[in-house]
Amino acid sequence: MNERRALGFGLAAVLLWSTVATAFKLTLAEFTPIQMLTIASMVSAMALLVICALQGKLGQVVSTFLANPWYYLMLGLINPLAYYLILFKAYDLLPASQAQAINYSWAITLTLMAAVFLGQKIRKQDWVACLFSYFGVIVIATKGDVLGLSFDSPTGVALALISTLLWAGYWILNTKNRADPIVGVLLGFLIAIPFALGLCVYEGAKWHTISVQGWLAVTYVGLFEMGVTFVLWLSALKQTNNTARISNLIFASPFISLMLLATIIGEEIHPTTLMGLVLIIAGLVIQQLKWGKNKLATGDA
Repeated sequence: MNERRALGFGLAAVLLWSTVATAFKLTLAEFTPIQMLTIASMVSAMALLVICALQGKLGQVVSTFLANPWYYLMLGLINPLAYYLILFKAYDLLPASQAQAINYSWAITLTLMAAVFLGQKIRKQDWVACLFSYFGVIVIATKGDVLGLSFDSPTGVALALISTLLWAGYWILNTKNRADPIVGVLLGFLIAIPFALGLCVYEGAKWHTISVQGWLAVTYVGLFEMGVTFVLWLSALKQTNNTARISNLIFASPFISLMLLATIIGEEIHPTTLMGLVLIIAGLVIQQLKWGKNKLATGDA
């Protein structure tokens, strides 16, 4: 295993993911959520097709789909179609700092859904992690008015939480998938694109008003949120002997993202957003802890 190379891939993925909240907001200034999903999915599909070709996996695409077409149709409708459409709408309604922080609670949602659908046991520390993380979500959504439960955009908060359900559900459905993960993700985009185009026609999407900057922004989202970065992250995990160390890099991403939002688009980061994000991250850290007799050690994410 090449640990230095794995660390490089992991850091590159985290840094790129840290930029996407800013890219989302810049893109949504000119695109509707369904337009953004459509073009970003096309860009992602093209990038993954090139990667599959370079890795000699193109021959697996058709055979993998034909082996279980209804399964891949369901996966594609969940992610990217429903997941990103709902996530982009949440970003459209909420400050990006709030939307990305709430979405970050998906790992806690995954634990709860795995217990329901996969019969996995929920440990005591998982319940503590849930308490921290969902309290953090409430702090962010209410801007600290926890008792008053006053939301600026209840719909935006609801959509951000629904996106965590969809993302967690997608990975639960993937637990028994033995196909190549890059091929599986590519199939999702190829399946989603025709549906996304249909929704664009139904919406009466207008394309002539979009600037060059808008097209560049949506291309960036397609490459670095929905395409290439996934391959970098898989490569990092494949080349390391210490999955926990690589996985824990992701905890830096939302904080870097907040700095970029404040610096690049001038978004005001409410103090309670930072407080809530710290609570969510604390919950994720608690969830990962392995309890030994004499020490605490972080476990594989």
